[in-house]
Amino acid sequence: MGETAKKSILFICTHNSARSQMAEGLVNRFLVDTYEARSAGTKPSKVHPMAIEVMTEIGIDISDYRSKHLDEFKDREFDYVVTLCSDAEEICPFFPGKQHSHQGFQNPAEAKGGENERLEAFRNDRDEIRIWIEAPFKH
Repeated sequence: MGETAKKSILFICTHNSARSQMAEGLVNRFLVDTYEARSAGTKPSKVHPMAIEVMTEIGIDISDYRSKHLDEFKDREFDYVVTLCSDAEEICPFFPGKQHSHQGFQNPAEAKGGENERLEAFRNDRDEIRIWIEAPFKH
């Protein structure tokens, strides 16, 4: 009996610094048997230190992740292509994929307040993304 190929997911966000990086890490940790996730941005910057910190809190190390431009994946077809912010949804070029969708999350990098309030915004996004990925992708 042969192995079933994993389905591929590309998460897209403008800067590929927080939401898409967390989604990639969550899928590759919790749904690793059936999915392989990647992430990219329309204007990549760098992985946000607070995204790294809140993922480490739940045992997922994304410290070696890097922000990537969509062009890195232009010749690859994905089973799912998901935009996670409205800016990316509006300017994202057509990307080869069997299923395109949008699921918007607040940008935790725009959270106001001190370090604790800002970390809480990242935690909230991390937890919301985890709940969301478990619904459509966990079978």
